[in-house]
Amino acid sequence: MRLIHFTAGQGPGECSIAVRGLVDAAVSEAAREGLVATVVDAVRAPHGLLSAILRVEGAGAAAFAASWEGSVLWTCPSPLRPGWGRKNWFVSVGVVEPAPDGPPGFDHRDLRWETFRSSGAGGQHVNTTDSAVRLRHVPTGTVVECRSERSQHRNRAIALYKLSVALSGSREAAARDAACALRGRNAAVEGRGGVAAVRTYRGPRFERMK
Repeated sequence: MRLIHFTAGQGPGECSIAVRGLVDAAVSEAAREGLVATVVDAVRAPHGLLSAILRVEGAGAAAFAASWEGSVLWTCPSPLRPGWGRKNWFVSVGVVEPAPDGPPGFDHRDLRWETFRSSGAGGQHVNTTDSAVRLRHVPTGTVVECRSERSQHRNRAIALYKLSVALSGSREAAARDAACALRGRNAAVEGRGGVAAVRTYRGPRFERMK
C-alpha cells in the first residue's frame, strides 16, 4: 500500500479544481494498471479540493505512487476567470509513508486515542470491531479522525499523519501544506517559471500530455 497526497498549496481556486481533477485521473489510471485507488481523506474547497490523500493498493503500487511525486501541471484556461491570461496551474504531490509512532518530536503523553465502529455508505458493511479511530492532541485540543480503513492499525497511521499536518505551521495553512510540511518542504506551489513538472495534463477532461 502507498498513500499519495495531493495539495493545492497556497495556489488560487483553479489549483483546487486541479487537485480534484488530478485525483480522479489518478484513480482512473490506477484502475487501468490493475491497482485499486481510494480517496481516504479530502479537504474540500468551494471549487474543488484543497488536498486529498489517495490510498493505492496492488502489485506496482509503489512505482505508480513514485511516478506522481513532485509538481504536476494542469494547463487550462481558468474556469473561474474567463479571459484571464494565466493557463498553467500546479499541484504538489507527495508519497506519504506514515511512521507507526508518528513524526519525530511527538510526545505521546499528549495524545488520547478513542476507537469506535464505522459503517460504509448507506449503513452497509458495519464493522464488527472498533476499527475507526479518533485522536486528540491534548495541549491544543486538535482532533482528527480516520474511519476509511478496516484495519485499526492503518487508521491509526493515517490519523497520526493527519495530526502531524494539523500541528505543522499555522492552522490556516495546515491542510494545504500537508505532504510537504511532513518532508520539510514548502507546499506553496505557485506555478512560477522553472518548476519542473513530473506530469502534465491538459483541458477540462484532464488529458495526460506527459
